[in-house]
Amino acid sequence: MISLEQTRTRALGAFYGLALGDALGMPTQSLSREQIRARHGRITTLQAADSEQPIAPNMPAGAITDDTEQAILVAHRLLAGHGHIEPAALAQDLIDWEAAMRAKGSQDLLGPSTKRAIEMILAGASPEEAGRFGTTNGAAMRIAPIGIAAAIDNPEYFMAQVVQACQVTHNTGLGIASAAAVAAVVSAGVQGADLQTALEFGIEAARWGHGRGHWVAGGNIAARILWSRAVCASCDADSLPDVIYDVIGTSVASQESVVAAFALAHAVAEGQLAVYPALCMAASLGGDTDTIAAMLGAMLGATHGLEAWPLDAIAQIKAVNSLDLEPLTEQLLALRSAGAAARPQ
Repeated sequence: MISLEQTRTRALGAFYGLALGDALGMPTQSLSREQIRARHGRITTLQAADSEQPIAPNMPAGAITDDTEQAILVAHRLLAGHGHIEPAALAQDLIDWEAAMRAKGSQDLLGPSTKRAIEMILAGASPEEAGRFGTTNGAAMRIAPIGIAAAIDNPEYFMAQVVQACQVTHNTGLGIASAAAVAAVVSAGVQGADLQTALEFGIEAARWGHGRGHWVAGGNIAARILWSRAVCASCDADSLPDVIYDVIGTSVASQESVVAAFALAHAVAEGQLAVYPALCMAASLGGDTDTIAAMLGAMLGATHGLEAWPLDAIAQIKAVNSLDLEPLTEQLLALRSAGAAARPQ
């Protein structure tokens, strides 16, 4: 058992790790490795986006994107439902969020799976049906609050929470397995597991999620995570990013970006990389860098605590985004405690 204070710092480490990874990857998202090298070099600290950034042009250093914003949205929806997410309400939240982004002139809008699901809902489809085509990483990127609020040692309750958060946009085996994997690492870390143990929980949760929702063609997430671990086992810090970029892939597809985040997490667990440099490597990979780094940050923060992240970087993210995740995290932990108290003994 770990202390309440250790639980708190791990939960905060997960939420702020998500935001930090998101902000590190903000200026490099949707760029190739070659473009990142030419325009930013190797990411080692928070950087501003240049005017040619395709999604977040001219955003200041430390700015977060949809990954963190939608995770906060999920957290609020979970709290509003006292531990239950109503898919239709989450759909409306996402519709409202995109409308607010458009009003601000932002290009940071809903991803392809979420966009398609929302369009189906607006056309009259049920939330359960709307998510039947969702295979991208949109659910996994915003799932960390479920990992904070739901304990992995109650698998039925944990998976029910994951499915509720996924159903409206990613109601497929790929979408649910991917989100379950990330949430399980966060949950296990908050509970006190070390990174290696938490990653094993993540692989098991991906297996739990694989048969849920609608079937779609695509690589099995748990199997691909295990495969990526073997592929990257002999890599050093110089060769690892190229192997992830060229072999695993870094697109918005769950079986690429989620697996890429796990590959980097395994490299940390096996001593190939330190925690913060791994997050910077995620932001430098190319492709969907903000989401890969956000998922990785949530997982590493949950197992290493808030102290894993540079204090100045966290302070900058708070200031730039007027971000205060402490109260939200406390409320999520209260839900976790309430769920444990209500469990049959």
